[in-house]
Amino acid sequence: MVKVKEVPESPYGSSDSEASGSSESIASVLSDIDVEKESILDRIVALVDIVPPQTRHNISTRVSSVASGVQKTSKVIGNILWVVATSIVLVGVPLALALDDEVKIAAQEREMNAQQQGQLGMMNPTGILPSKDDQRKDVVTPPGF
Repeated sequence: MVKVKEVPESPYGSSDSEASGSSESIASVLSDIDVEKESILDRIVALVDIVPPQTRHNISTRVSSVASGVQKTSKVIGNILWVVATSIVLVGVPLALALDDEVKIAAQEREMNAQQQGQLGMMNPTGILPSKDDQRKDVVTPPGF
C-alpha cells in the first residue's frame, strides 16, 4: 500500500510558474542568508549539492589513491634514509676515527724526523746538514756487514 503525505510549501518558491513570484521567493531566501558571516568552509560544504554523486565518488577515490601513493612513497623513502643513516653511524664513524688516528701518527712521525734533522744540524759545527754519504762514513759498521 502507498501512503500519501501532503508536503508543505517549499521556502524556495511556490508551484506557480510566474517569473515574478519565483524571483520574489528567491530574493526572500537570499535575504535570510548572512553572506558576511558565512565562512569558506560553509561555501565548500554547500557545493556538495552542486556536484553530482558519481563525480564526487570519482574525486574521492582519486584523492584517496593519491594520498595512499604518497604515504607508501614516504614510507619507502623513510626506510631508505634510515638504512643510510645507520650505515653512516656504524661504518662511517669508526672509519673517520681510524683516519684521524692515521693523520695524527703521520704528523708525529714528521715531527720526530724534524727533531732528528735539528739534532744533526746542531752536531755539525758548520751548520750545513751532512749529506747521506757523509752520514754513512761517520757511522761505524760492524765487521761482516
